[in-house]
Amino acid sequence: MIIEERPWDDPAGVRLRAAQVAELAERYGGEDHEPGEAPSADDVDVFLVALVDQEPVGCGALRQLDEHGAEIKRMYVRPHARGTGVATALLRALEERAAARGWPVLRLETGTEQPDARRFYEREGYRQIPLFGVYEGSELSVCYERTLR
Repeated sequence: MIIEERPWDDPAGVRLRAAQVAELAERYGGEDHEPGEAPSADDVDVFLVALVDQEPVGCGALRQLDEHGAEIKRMYVRPHARGTGVATALLRALEERAAARGWPVLRLETGTEQPDARRFYEREGYRQIPLFGVYEGSELSVCYERTLR
């Protein structure tokens, strides 16, 4: 597996994010399931793509929240690559890049209809926190945080 930093508009990243949106639309019964501004090239600081045998199978991004932390955005692994370590490798790579930028706190939002994601983040040391920022008041959001060592 190779994890590469790529621009937000990288074609493989665009396809991976589109697959994520389609999967979430199916889970939530529509496309209106994410509060706030969608991430963009203007506000994403890091975008990673995971490749297995040169096939893009996963992605994840960091968007700075404040001087101490960032939010994990668009963390996604294609269904056929789940359970193979891709998600863990992507998460660790995002954490390394956050630490290198001096962001010791990582936050994220996932959803009520994503129990698999919730189990993953909890297993990886993220603790559930009150809804933050644009997610406050959302009935579909569940937020997590981890302080990096």
